[in-house]
Amino acid sequence: NHFSCNKPHCFIATPHWTSFSISYIAVRATKSLQRRTKKHFTPNSPDHRPEKAQPHTTMLMQRCFLIFAVLIISAWARPVVRTIRDTSQFDKLLEKHATETGLPVILDFYSDSCGPCRMIAPAFKKLAKEYEGRAVFAKVDVNRQHEISGRYGVRSMPTFVFIVEGKKVNEFSGAGEQQLRQFTEMAVNKAERENVKLEFDDLLQFYAQNDAMKDEAAVNTVYQKCVEATNKKRLKKNKKEECVGRPASEMARKLKKKYAMAPKTQKRFAPQPKSDEAKPSSTKASSGSSSSSSS
Repeated sequence: NHFSCNKPHCFIATPHWTSFSISYIAVRATKSLQRRTKKHFTPNSPDHRPEKAQPHTTMLMQRCFLIFAVLIISAWARPVVRTIRDTSQFDKLLEKHATETGLPVILDFYSDSCGPCRMIAPAFKKLAKEYEGRAVFAKVDVNRQHEISGRYGVRSMPTFVFIVEGKKVNEFSGAGEQQLRQFTEMAVNKAERENVKLEFDDLLQFYAQNDAMKDEAAVNTVYQKCVEATNKKRLKKNKKEECVGRPASEMARKLKKKYAMAPKTQKRFAPQPKSDEAKPSSTKASSGSSSSSSS
């Protein structure tokens, strides 16, 4: 939610409700102005005649309301750097980008009283704009979010934690802008490299062309190894019959090394737009462009 309100009429809490409500208000206000620009008259009275409507005035008012609506929606749009307000929001953020978008999450653990934190903040925001659509940037106030800070063992500020598919892949402490950029690039490259999905039918076709001795049961045994590796560190509720991510990438790489070619793979997640959370969550790509994983 973009603001908090406990009153029943405060229902405008998302960009979708915002755009609908502002459009509705603009239409009602425009109609009201149109009524006020006409004189009230009795049809049977010859002394009263309606004034001619003034189209240019109506169009001007409509444009003003449209500009106003755009400004309001822009002001309430999701910022490039999110502020974590509670543990529930944080967990939902990690789960969303681990299962729906595949984007890495870059966390800045900071304190308002920390001088180096204030120094690195502009660089963090600049990096967030540069990688918008390729990574998610969020700030965690260590004085308010003790549980999250303790979860990652934060002892000094600023501390930056880099998460891919819900798992920490790197971290460092200090206000090093170059180090921040380097680790961000590493996390983004890792996420994009592991944005891979290997379908059973594609693996079956690959073996039919390169090793006809393996029947469907033998190919399924190979495929299940990838599925087990994919689900190894997943919670029970998140386990699926799929070969994705690093296990899929490694299997394709090993097969390429053995047979001099790799099976066809697909993109696991669809490319994300630049204000990804201002729209409904993108679903996983049902079919992506085929590619051959190299490493």
